[in-house]
Amino acid sequence: MLVVEKNALTEEIEVLVEKFGSDRSSLLKILHEIQKKHRHIPDFAQQEIARLLDIHPVEVFSVISFYAFLNTESKGRNLVRVCQTITCDLLGKEALCNAIEREFGCKFGESTKDNKFHLEYANCLGLCDQGPAMAVNERVYTKLTPEKAVEILNEVK
Repeated sequence: MLVVEKNALTEEIEVLVEKFGSDRSSLLKILHEIQKKHRHIPDFAQQEIARLLDIHPVEVFSVISFYAFLNTESKGRNLVRVCQTITCDLLGKEALCNAIEREFGCKFGESTKDNKFHLEYANCLGLCDQGPAMAVNERVYTKLTPEKAVEILNEVK
């Protein structure tokens, strides 16, 4: 009799499948939970999710690549997203982003050297009437000035 040991990630995914269900409609919830815990969705997790939901791994990857908030590569501990809509542009997004890049010594699309922060743009945070807007992890900040954004990020440090 062949005995196969499960690794911790497989067991974690099995618990999520039990919690959310084993059909295709559970995929996004499971991916979100893996992302929240691991800050990305590793290749192995994608394979295991596909196996347990009985879908093709390409389908799992296509969902991850479609949603900007899901990642296949590990990013900094704190994810900083700045809205890049035209409204936020008109309300001072460029100055805000320049101040953040100066403060952290990295550009948008990169992580800080200590890997505490990852800077990226969001297509829309849904707060066009309150721009420029920035999300830090799960918390959203609005009507930002460059100084206020840097102050908020330094508090997160």
